Parts: sequence; C-alpha cells; structure tokens
Amino acid sequence: MKSNISSKLAQLSERLDEVTRLLSSEEATRDMDAFRRLNRERAEIEPVVDLYHAWQACEADIATAQEMAGDPDMREFAEAEIKAGRERLEQLEVDLQKQLLPKDPNDERNVFLEVRAGTGGDEAAIFAGDIFRMYVRFAERRRWQVEIISESPGEMGGYKEVIARIIGQGAYSVLKFESGAHRVQRVPATETQGRIHTSACTVAILPEADEVGEVELNPAELRIDTFRASGAGGQHINKTDSAVRITHLPTGTVVECQDGRSQHQNKAQAMRVLAARIKDKQEQEAHSKIAAERKSLVGSGDRSERIRTYNFPQGRVTDHRINLTLYKMDQIMDGDISELTNALMAEHQAEQLAALSEEG
Repeated sequence: MKSNISSKLAQLSERLDEVTRLLSSEEATRDMDAFRRLNRERAEIEPVVDLYHAWQACEADIATAQEMAGDPDMREFAEAEIKAGRERLEQLEVDLQKQLLPKDPNDERNVFLEVRAGTGGDEAAIFAGDIFRMYVRFAERRRWQVEIISESPGEMGGYKEVIARIIGQGAYSVLKFESGAHRVQRVPATETQGRIHTSACTVAILPEADEVGEVELNPAELRIDTFRASGAGGQHINKTDSAVRITHLPTGTVVECQDGRSQHQNKAQAMRVLAARIKDKQEQEAHSKIAAERKSLVGSGDRSERIRTYNFPQGRVTDHRINLTLYKMDQIMDGDISELTNALMAEHQAEQLAALSEEG
C-alpha cells in the first residue's frame, strides 16, 4: 500500500480513538449538537478504520505464515496461507481505496430535473417529453416520488420545458451524470418522406438544497411577480393571480411556477428551484478550477456537452463519454436506464481511484 494512503489510514485510526473518547466525555453529553456531530463523524470513520485493522491483521497473518514456511513439516500449509492472505490483502487494499475516495456531499439529496427542448422544432419538444417520461419511469422503478413543478407543453406534444422534483434516497448520486445534451435520430411521425431527422434536448440535474436558507438569497436581490396561471390544471386555473415568477437580479436567473393550488405554494416551490439553481451555479464555479487541471470524463455536468445519442432506426443508445452502446431502445425509453447510470458511476469511481493512486 502506498505510504500516503497508509498515513491517511493511521490518522483516521487516531481520530476514531479521539472521537470515541470525546463522546464519553461530560462536555459532549451537555452539548447535544456537538454530540450529534461526533456521532456522525464516528459513523463515517469507523467502517474505514475497521477495514484498516483487518488489513493490518492480514499482514500480520502473512508474516506469521512466512515464518512457518521455514519448517519443512509446515511448508505446504504455510504457502497456502500466504497465497490466500495475499489475495485477501489485495482485496482489502481495493476496498480501503474506495472508502478513501472523496464523498460528494450532495449524493443523498433529492434533485430537480429540468428538461428543455433544443434544436429541432416540434420534434425536439416531443423528444423532450419522451426523455422526461424515461426519467419518470426510472424513478417509479426505484419507488421515488416525482412532483411536476412547472411545464410548458409543445404544440405537437411533449414539452418545450418541464421541471420536476424527484424525491428519493441517493437520487443525486444516481442521476448526476445525466446532465447535458441528449440527441435523437429518428423519423418523426409528421415526416411524410421517411427522412431521418436529428433533434435534441438538454437535461439538468440539480441537487436540492436542504433548506432555502442553505443558499443565501437576499430579498432585495429578488423580483417576485404574480400572474394568472394558464394551461391545464383544473378549476382553480385562471381564477386568481396564483402563478409566481421569481427573478434573481444579480444572475438573471428566472423561475416560474404555476402548478400549485395557491400563490403561497407556487412561491415556495419557485424559491426551492431558485435555491437549487444558485447552489448549482456556485458549485460549478468552485469546481471549474479543478476541472481545468483534471477534466473528469463523466463529471463535467456541462449542459451544452452532447452526452448521449438515441438512434431509433438502429435501435441503439450510445453514451459518448464512456463509449457504451446498448441495443435496447424500447427498454431504455421505458425507464430501464440502470445499465447506463451504473456504468457512469463505475467510470467516475475508476477515475477517482486513478487520481488517488497518483497522489504522493
């Protein structure tokens, strides 16, 4: 094991001892906030330290077996123990490296899914609707909840834009690599000559802020307008100025919400989306320097980057970042995208492991 990794593990082991001692102190029992923080820290560190101790014990077992190998009567047994020990040691090192990978603090959060039609006119809006349905079906398969925040239907179907909140454990960790431009190649239903058209939509996956207060929004920097909602939505639509538009003046970010049943509900939803967008913008800026030094293959999150092509005539879906092509168009469009999301997460983890091994 590399010395830098061994050093980190030794430090974590010492810190776990210190946290355990602090948790049993009178001071921790008096300050419940500190007690909870220490408990969370111990829960994060303990599995890593347990693996580290198992690795140390395995090394000791190998050393003992090597000493036994000097005895002719024990050599065969000792050599088998050494071989098994080294295999276990190798696996423990891989597990430890994975545990030491930097954690994304947003991974367990709910997300806002934003799908917008791009180039391609009516066909792009229809495709945006198909992509949105794909994610809704995927969420249903995982028993996640989906709440539509706002929608702007296309003239021939689908959406010019649709925003939804997806509520589920680890939603961001699974969907965060879906941000980018999705391209479709197919013969539209309105095409009489049978020509294949290319159109696109963009997808944005934004982690939800725990609370709006997590992102500092100065009321003086917000313009809040109300207007009469339009479109489908039941008898409450068009009777009051219940729809809300919030503009964040410093960035020009605009959020509209009209699907709720009251102005208060729409304002609360719009503030949540605005907080998520501002949080995402802040994090994109913070990560830009790191990305410039080491561009992540799957983690750039650039909305304009073409990440995937859906070729209907050939029945194939290709993710261009990891050169993965799957010939299961019907299943994927019905929400069976786990093979794609799992491959993207695995690639990201492989990149992190490569970066970790390069350190020191």
